[in-house]
Amino acid sequence: MGTVKLFGGIEGGGTKFICVVGNSPNDIRREERFPTTTSQETLDKSITFFKQAEADFGKLSALGIACFGPLDPTPASPTFGFILPTTKPNWSNVNVVGAMKSAFDVPIAFDTDVNGAAMGEWTWGAAQGLDTFVYLTIGTGIGGGALVNGKLLHGLLHPEMGHILLPHDSQRDPFEGACPFHNDCFEGLASGPAIEQRWGQKAETLAPDHPAWDLEAHYIALALANFILTLSPQRIILGGGVSSQEFLFPMIRLKVKGLLNNYVQSSAVGENISEYIVPPALGTRSGMLGAIALAQMTNESM
Repeated sequence: MGTVKLFGGIEGGGTKFICVVGNSPNDIRREERFPTTTSQETLDKSITFFKQAEADFGKLSALGIACFGPLDPTPASPTFGFILPTTKPNWSNVNVVGAMKSAFDVPIAFDTDVNGAAMGEWTWGAAQGLDTFVYLTIGTGIGGGALVNGKLLHGLLHPEMGHILLPHDSQRDPFEGACPFHNDCFEGLASGPAIEQRWGQKAETLAPDHPAWDLEAHYIALALANFILTLSPQRIILGGGVSSQEFLFPMIRLKVKGLLNNYVQSSAVGENISEYIVPPALGTRSGMLGAIALAQMTNESM
């Protein structure tokens, strides 16, 4: 019998890091979570975790890092593996891949946290069997990852779906927006902090019949209609804290149908829309499992 390959994964969020060792949802050997503090402290903790895991389980075959950004995921770029200038203190221009490479002589994959979550859902979750889909996280920030024709979408850098500009009716919603770069972009209008600033309380404390949710569903539906019309995804998966409010999904689906107005001739966005706009099948594990999937992918390509 061959030895089971083990992979390391990092889901690097702006609030917490999750380090994991395993090879599938049913074979996770070790997992640890800790707050995202300074880059030095956080990366040192990650290295210590994987060093101990290698001592206990054997050498890793590859490491996958699904990280907050903006970042440079292009292997040929001189700043590949770096977090680019960011609002997260002490993390701008940090060479994440370089730090891990100095400690581990294994292939290292590096991508956005949302592309990582998309990979997790594609490999084991709600996007299995698809070749084009979108994964969105709506929480402290808003980000989107996309798999297009079987490949994660990159380009100039990587998609920034949370910062698209949406129609903003200032009479209906006089809130100016919470994004430090664009004020009332998608993230500025619909993220968790935007909800809290607008209504004076955290999203999770708002009752299901609070007017905040109709407005939230409106902004999410506007964004989804744009993504449907530009990328033509076969499914849209909504993750993150805000979209964990299950009652939001029927509201969003109804508004998306209204916005598309029968223009897209597919039953997926018609009578079957409940199977088209869905929560992640992996729940809150999409990102960490996606980091494992990224590691497996880079190992196979070597």
